[in-house]
Order: sequence, then structure tokens, then C-alpha cells
Amino acid sequence: MSSIDDTGDRSEALLSADTLVAGYLPGVNVLNGCDLHLADGELVGIIGPNGAGKSTLVKAMFGLVPTREGAVRLRGEDITNAPAHILVAKGIGYVPQRDNVFPTLTVEENLRMGTYLHPKEFDRRFERVAALFGRLAERRKQRAGSMSGGERQMLAMGRVLMAEPEVLLLDEPSAGLSPAYQDQVFEQVSQINATGVSIVMVEQNARRCLQICDRGYVLDQGRNAYTGTGRDLLHDPKVIELYLGTLAKAL
Repeated sequence: MSSIDDTGDRSEALLSADTLVAGYLPGVNVLNGCDLHLADGELVGIIGPNGAGKSTLVKAMFGLVPTREGAVRLRGEDITNAPAHILVAKGIGYVPQRDNVFPTLTVEENLRMGTYLHPKEFDRRFERVAALFGRLAERRKQRAGSMSGGERQMLAMGRVLMAEPEVLLLDEPSAGLSPAYQDQVFEQVSQINATGVSIVMVEQNARRCLQICDRGYVLDQGRNAYTGTGRDLLHDPKVIELYLGTLAKAL
């Protein structure tokens, strides 16, 4: 497929995925040569139709889906198929779409899970996370399972931020939330990015995603269909016709 020029510089990428071929079952590929790169301080969005491979791409980058061809690199170091605990130690955090909190634990206990490598850092890091998510401080002793969907999403992001990642991978953070909570999540993602955390975000709400991201990738059938700045993709006639018309409910 044709594509908008990709404006980032691969040679200086913080995190990169090059021609990834990956899938869940032997012999069945979901990704068929995907590329993505993330620069320091960037917010990059991934959009596309259902089944395009968006979530599979971030899972492959985090070592949760086997990569059969291609490579994932962090500052030039090959981290392809590295286990999650190694990636967390190297500064990569991942927030899955579902089952992203421990429902029987309190808010504080969930957040402590984010500092398991540095337990003595809890108080200092909690203050930083509470500054972003004030409600977590208010609900500190509440069990996560009794929180609303939007509150659980805050907690999931907060727990990962407790590890002070350099890179944050988000898999559809607004999925299943009310419009009000969706807006709040996008604002919080922008705030997290403003603190210096580089972010890759998979989203079904394509329009809102492109409105806040520096650059975007449109996936289709496991391949890059279009890439460009968020603004360029948001106003590209072909992207609007082929993708935003069905993906962006706000249209």
C-alpha cells in the first residue's frame, strides 16, 4: 500500500520494531513485516481496523507474542523475544487492555507491585504517581475490584509508572470506558508523555488518538498501510475514507 512519509529518524530510535513477523499459533502470522520506531519523548499512536494486528504488535514488542522474523531494539540493543521481567528492568512498561489490575488487592498494594524491584522507592514514586492520578491517593485503601472501569485504568497505568519506565506501551487504554472517562484517559496519556515518558498507544478511537500523538501508524492485515504525523493522518483523504470513517466514533 502507499504511505505517507515517516518523519522520524530510525538511526536515533529509542525503541524500534523492524519488519516483524509474529503470531500466536505455529505457521499462522498476524504481523507480516510491521515496522515502528519511537524517538525519545514521542507519543506514537497505532490505529487500524479490527484484526489488523495492532495489539499483537505491542505484545510482540514486549515479548508476549513470539517474533519469527525481524527485530525489536531498545537504543540499538536487540531485545527480540526477551522475557517481560527483563524488559521491565530495562525501562519498558506495558499496560494490557484487560485484566490489568489485581482486583482483590487494594490500590496501594497494586501500586507496590510496581516497585517490586525497588521497594524502598515506594513513597517517593507514589507521590509522583499521585500527582498525576489524584484519585488513587484518595482511594489508597480501596480494593481495586470495587473501582469503576475508568478508575481501574488509572490504577493500571499508575502501577506501571511506579517502575519509572522510559517507554510505556498502552493497549487500547480507552476501551470500554464512558465518553467522559475516555476523554480523561487521553488527557492523562498526554500528561504522562509531558513528564518525559515515551509512549506507544494502540487505540480504536482513531480520531482522538491522532489528535494527541506526534506520529501515527495505520495497520491493515498485519502490515503498515500509512504512517505520518498525527495531524497529517487525521486530515489525509485516503485515511479518512478507508479508516477514520469506521473507526472514529467521534466523527
